Amino acid sequence: MTRATPASRGAVDRFSTRGLPPARRIERWEEHNADALVALQCRMLDESTLEASEANLQLDQLHLAHVEANPHAVERTAETVRTRPTEAVALYFTLRGEAFFYDDGGVRKLRPGQLLVCDADRPFLRAFSQGLEELAVKVPYDLFRSLGGTMPRTVRVIDFGRPGAGAGSGAGLPSGPSSYAAALAALVVRAVGPDGDGVIDEGAALDLLAAAVAPATAGAQAAGAHFAAAEQYVRQWLRDPTLSARRIADAIGLSERQLSRVFAERGTSVPRFVARCRVELAGRMLRMPSYAEQSVETIGLRCGFSSAPQFSRVFREQAGMSPSEARRYAFSATA
Repeated sequence: MTRATPASRGAVDRFSTRGLPPARRIERWEEHNADALVALQCRMLDESTLEASEANLQLDQLHLAHVEANPHAVERTAETVRTRPTEAVALYFTLRGEAFFYDDGGVRKLRPGQLLVCDADRPFLRAFSQGLEELAVKVPYDLFRSLGGTMPRTVRVIDFGRPGAGAGSGAGLPSGPSSYAAALAALVVRAVGPDGDGVIDEGAALDLLAAAVAPATAGAQAAGAHFAAAEQYVRQWLRDPTLSARRIADAIGLSERQLSRVFAERGTSVPRFVARCRVELAGRMLRMPSYAEQSVETIGLRCGFSSAPQFSRVFREQAGMSPSEARRYAFSATA
């Protein structure tokens, strides 16, 4: 299977109905989705006007989207499937608002933090009575099968939590397939969310996808999925000085020994990786004018270092200069 480079960047296509004539918003929304993601018929649930936005990113193999809208419903009819087939499996990550899914198997209600996996070429209706914010991942049939996924004749629901939700202590990613789904959601948010920059490791996304939808047969993707899930957890809790290898291992369903092997295969260790991520974050903050009034020590503590001496020592080891020198160099270079 072809893997993308670790820093794949694509152009994020952003579309919004805001600013369009109210009478044309549904028509334009349907046209956009038919061209960019999945052809659907849209209708409002009340007398309001559709306010919706979507960010789309087409990668080599996956299509990613972030969607926000006020209350409405969308339907993929048998006629639409016949005339506008996708030949893809769709993954919908609910971030905000309840999502109701109707098909020939009945009705399911999804709450924030749940992922729905379905065949996009089987008729369905989705309703969002509270509005919505969600992520969508479109996976071509052939790719889905190659990852070990079984074509969904009925929908599958996986709890994944919300990317970045919570703070502080041990709660985080649930274990098993849910942890991989959560890590995949975090990757997608960083690429196409409101602040997304279109940068994503598609290889990691594919590994996580395989582990989430086909954990029993993920095999070759397992090590990559473990590392990707651990990385997402580290980045989520990076500012927490109590972050530990045990917490990371528990969060993604591994033992500490297994986790150490996963990082060793990448030529690093858990402490070195965490330290590198914290130094990278601190380096960015030291270069930002918005943090110019904050002391070097304060920035170090905000990045998860337990003390100013630890911050200075680790930063020098990783960057070859002290935090103060890095700040002076950054601002002298822009003067």
